[in-house]
Amino acid sequence: MQHEGDGGGPGPTVLDVLDLEEIDRDLYRSTLVFADPFPLYGGQVAAQALLAAGLTVGEGRLPHSLHGYFLRSGDAARPTIFRVERDRDGGSFSARRVVAVQGGEVIFSMAASFHAGGAGPDFPVQEMPDVEGPDGLESHGMPRLFTMESRRPGQADPGWRLPTRFWARTTVPLPDDHLVHACALTYLSDIGTGLANMPQDEASPGPTLDHAVWFHRHAPLDEWVLMDMEPGTVSGGRGWYTGAIFTAGGTLAASFTQETLFRAGKNPFRPGS
Repeated sequence: MQHEGDGGGPGPTVLDVLDLEEIDRDLYRSTLVFADPFPLYGGQVAAQALLAAGLTVGEGRLPHSLHGYFLRSGDAARPTIFRVERDRDGGSFSARRVVAVQGGEVIFSMAASFHAGGAGPDFPVQEMPDVEGPDGLESHGMPRLFTMESRRPGQADPGWRLPTRFWARTTVPLPDDHLVHACALTYLSDIGTGLANMPQDEASPGPTLDHAVWFHRHAPLDEWVLMDMEPGTVSGGRGWYTGAIFTAGGTLAASFTQETLFRAGKNPFRPGS
């Protein structure tokens, strides 16, 4: 299949991304392959790894956090094998480890935890930024993401090509399955960077090193969510930023952090570079 990357039209959908073949107990293989001039998109392998882990836990246990490490470049034109280790199944939590393998080498590893949920206090605390809603904003595709669209509200620094704040949703309906929506959120969470407007005269963001997501509340990803990223720090050749994903109603659905290489080279995010 060819990568359309235009948020619509013919070609694969996000549901094709989340279609795994069960090879054996705790062993899965991705079914979507396509030509891509770039290395395998990290959000894709992370979303698939979370799905593989989720398929091994009991009904009603949903992901509350994941921590992943990108170890080698992957190839979108070949399937990825996911091997799940069942570390623990407790009274209300399940812990899993997943490795993603291509050509006999691990390209990505993840630790994920699942929770049965329950009653308790609910204090959102963090408020959604005061931005324009998605209605009325121009719609456009999401580069590298299948059947997802975005709309950009005003930016703190409009001179940069990549926004650090945008609305997004899938352009295809998703099933009523909270695990699928959590995987779609993971797929989205790796796009863009919170480091686009950091001082970058001699260096710029490079490949992702590690990525973590905390799922606080359910967010349907076939409805609008706001992704908001904030730069953190650059040190030792690495850049670190944080992000939040809000529902259209203003509820904090998920938080994430990411660290990337930050090294000398042409800045892909600076206009005119």
